[in-house]
Amino acid sequence: MATSSWREKLAAYRHLPQVKPIPEPLRARLGEGRMLVPSPLDVDAAMRRVPAGRWTTVRALAADMAQAQGADVGCVVTTGIFATLVARAADEAEQLAEAQGAGAEQPDGTPYWRTLKADGSLNPKYPGGVERQMQRLEAEGHVIEQQGRLLRVQDPAVPAPVPRPRRRGVSAG
Repeated sequence: MATSSWREKLAAYRHLPQVKPIPEPLRARLGEGRMLVPSPLDVDAAMRRVPAGRWTTVRALAADMAQAQGADVGCVVTTGIFATLVARAADEAEQLAEAQGAGAEQPDGTPYWRTLKADGSLNPKYPGGVERQMQRLEAEGHVIEQQGRLLRVQDPAVPAPVPRPRRRGVSAG
């Protein structure tokens, strides 16, 4: 059986997005309410809206998508997992374009390097690790600094605002 491409994996979660009650183990920290579990395609769309020269975090993306879908919170864990899947799909598309002679980067590709981990640090799970993410962020004018073992954009307390998408149908879980 052939291995699925990363792009195919983005579309494989047809049961998502879902808005469901916040799971019991998380209620002590998050409270009562509803949680959005986004689809990989929703995470991809949110990551594509971060403009050049700006950045955001997985936590900010999750919160923004949740608000757009009428949920109280977004699942940061799922958003982070899908952000890595999106990054791998974007890298796969870049490699395919390069192999076909279309250039190393596609202008319409997902700028995954602009999305930092929930704590504001660079993501070692992205293609090329923190080194490639750092190169791309610095190429857009960001200053990266080392804080302990982590690399962060100089001011991680100010994530870029991401324009909100229009609300669409979400299945209730």
